[in-house]
Amino acid sequence: MPDVMSSSRLVGVGVGPGDPELVTVKGVNALRAADVVVVPVMDTGEVGRAEATVVHYVPQEKILRVVFALNERSDRSRREAAWDAAGEQVAELLRTRGSVAFATIGDPNVYSTFTYLAHTIGELVPDVVVETVPGITAMQDLAARSGAVLTEGTEPLTLVPVTAGAAVLKDALAGPGTVVAYKFGRQAAEVAEALRETGRIEDAVWGSALGLDGESIRSAAELDGAALPYLSTLIAPARRDGSRGGKL
Repeated sequence: MPDVMSSSRLVGVGVGPGDPELVTVKGVNALRAADVVVVPVMDTGEVGRAEATVVHYVPQEKILRVVFALNERSDRSRREAAWDAAGEQVAELLRTRGSVAFATIGDPNVYSTFTYLAHTIGELVPDVVVETVPGITAMQDLAARSGAVLTEGTEPLTLVPVTAGAAVLKDALAGPGTVVAYKFGRQAAEVAEALRETGRIEDAVWGSALGLDGESIRSAAELDGAALPYLSTLIAPARRDGSRGGKL
């Protein structure tokens, strides 16, 4: 067996929100250079969003599905056990193959499973080199597709995962600047209420399945309380007076 420990490398590659054309050139090169490309799934029988993008750039036989408890929030022990098992599987790949790319939707440093994997691998394979390749985020894609401007001048930008609770979103909406909400689909009713209470609903826009079949981009004013896809994204632009350079 070749000695790969001294050169084992784990690269977290952001592959964007779904549209294969939004993977960067650097991301494609990293996927192709790796010995194996790991994609996270909840079940090995499914094709996850990351794999659906990666398969456009590397052969299927180079892709390995690894199970993560991606949506497990109530059972900490089950989540920890899943992370440990996934970490052991990737660690063994690093010991025997040397170069592993982990494909993650969006960006590997923004609410990504890669963060947890890298932490685990750092303990299991201490000499591994860990790198990341940035990816285009859902908020950037939604802004481009909807025409919503994320920031102007001195405006702040606040990113909130609604899995932290609708109250966190409401606090952000009460403040200045643009607010982006991730993973709000299951709490769409609470999100719509928060937008209305803070007077931010008319200019807000939400989207899901960006760049994919079934893409939906709508005004937040159309939210009727029905549940939306889990990976839905919302942009509530800053309050602006319409003047050019008004926030400079």
